[in-house]
Parts: sequence; structure tokens; C-alpha cells
Amino acid sequence: MPDTISKEKRCWNMSRIKDKDTTPELSVRSYLFINGFRFRKNVSSLPGRPDIVLPKYRTVIFINGCFWHHHEGCRYATVPKTRTDYWTAKFERNVSNDRKNKALLEDLGWHVITIWECCLKKEFSKTMESLVEKLNNWERTPYLSPNRANAS
Repeated sequence: MPDTISKEKRCWNMSRIKDKDTTPELSVRSYLFINGFRFRKNVSSLPGRPDIVLPKYRTVIFINGCFWHHHEGCRYATVPKTRTDYWTAKFERNVSNDRKNKALLEDLGWHVITIWECCLKKEFSKTMESLVEKLNNWERTPYLSPNRANAS
């Protein structure tokens, strides 16, 4: 099936897709800041360059778009009708990288939270309240680095 948009228009559309400071990210960061959480954003020294890093809570947050990270069972996780082989392989790479980065971060002793775009659209307040509850519970739990936990 041929693309209904010219190559130049498609290129222009794709160039407008942001990889940071997206609307969902800004909403989550705003909510966290208003509720007293301080964080760093897009920390490149950590695997996967997490969207939000809360060092005090030893927590990283990824805010994933359902389309790009292929949220399983989500209606937004569709495969385009053109170049399906390309898109299927791309989504598989994205999901694989997400799993790999999560495992690496957990091995480094970080709590990893993934917030899906559709959850923010459907139930923003409930999603954010759940996030704050998790963070508050983790703050009370003493952190042992993987090296110290194995030394016992």
C-alpha cells in the first residue's frame, strides 16, 4: 500500500516527534515538582537515559509512548500499514532495549518505574497517586547497594 503523504511531508512530520520534554513527561514532572519531589531529567550516564531520576529514592522513571514502545494490549500500539517489516523489527528492538535497560538499572540498585502514555491519558490522578505512594514507601526502605547486600 503506497504512502498517501509525500516523502517530504513524511520527513517533516517525523522530524517533529520529540524524544524528550514530551507532553506526558512535562505533566509527570510538573506533578512531582508540585508535590515536593526533586529530580534530574534525561540522565545520560544511566542505561536507557531515564526521563526522570530521583536520586533520594534511588528511582528512575521512564514515560513511554504506547506506539513507540509497543505497549502490549494497548490500542495505541499499532503497526503502520506500510513497511510493516521495518516497523515490526523497530518495535521489537525498542522493547528489547527497554528490557535490557531495566535489567541493567536494577542490577545497579535502582528502582525502575515505567509509566505508559495511555495510563496518563485515562487516569492521570490515579496513576500519579500510585507513583507517589510507591516513592514514599521506597523512601522508608533503607537502600543497600548490590555490593553491600552480597557482603553479608
